[in-house]
Formats: sequence, structure tokens, C-alpha cells
Amino acid sequence: MAERKPYTTKTRQVILEYMKEQSEVTVSVADIEKYLKEMGIKVNTTTVYRYLDKLCAEHVVIKYPDLNSDKAVFQFAGEEKKCTDHLHLKCIRCGKVVHLDCDFMDELKEHLFRDHGFRLQCSGDMLHGICKDCENKSDQL
Repeated sequence: MAERKPYTTKTRQVILEYMKEQSEVTVSVADIEKYLKEMGIKVNTTTVYRYLDKLCAEHVVIKYPDLNSDKAVFQFAGEEKKCTDHLHLKCIRCGKVVHLDCDFMDELKEHLFRDHGFRLQCSGDMLHGICKDCENKSDQL
């Protein structure tokens, strides 16, 4: 069995901490690589993708398609890993992500199943629009 390189664990810790710090927005692999470079950590792009895939499989991070490119973006799911139970709202202007984890989600899920025979699966689902802050900025211009 190949021995792990000493920097692997540190790199993974730095990536996870960065994801936690950026939990209000989605980040790209390029964002992560830029951050690692600023921290003086050299890493292969494939390594970043592999670790993100591992975090996604563990439901620690959620992967979303990026509306502006053919690449994916990622978001820290939170310590409780409840992000698979609700939808997310993403502002197309500032990138802010809002967790739609209110009682409304339970009502919506119940309605969809009861009235439409459809069981909603929320893992990795995001609705796009404009947040209140960006909307207010537009009104002030």
C-alpha cells in the first residue's frame, strides 16, 4: 500500500476549512486552487476534484452545476449534513446561498407526495434568483 504524502492531510484540512469559511456561497475548483496557492500549498487539480468527490459522497459538500459554465460549483453542507433535506436558493448577482430549511419545505414535500404522488429529493437542488440585498441595491440605482 502506498504511503500518504505528509502534505495530503494538511491540504485536505485547508480545503475543508476554506469550504466552511465560504459556506454562504458556492465555490469552484479554481477558487479552491487560488486559495491554496495563496496559502503556499501546491496541489494537483485532480487531487482537489478527488477530495471534493469524497466530501460529496459523505454529504459534507454539495455539488451543483454552474449556470455560467459547464463546470461544477461546491458548497459546504454544514456539520449536521442536513442539506440533502431541503432546497437552496442562490443569488445570481452576489452568489449568496440561502438554505430553504424552514417548515415550508415539510409542507411542500407533503403536498407533492399527497396531491401529486411525487416524493421530492432535494440533494443538490438549487433555485436561482436575486436576493433581497441585491434587489434593494438595484432599486437604489
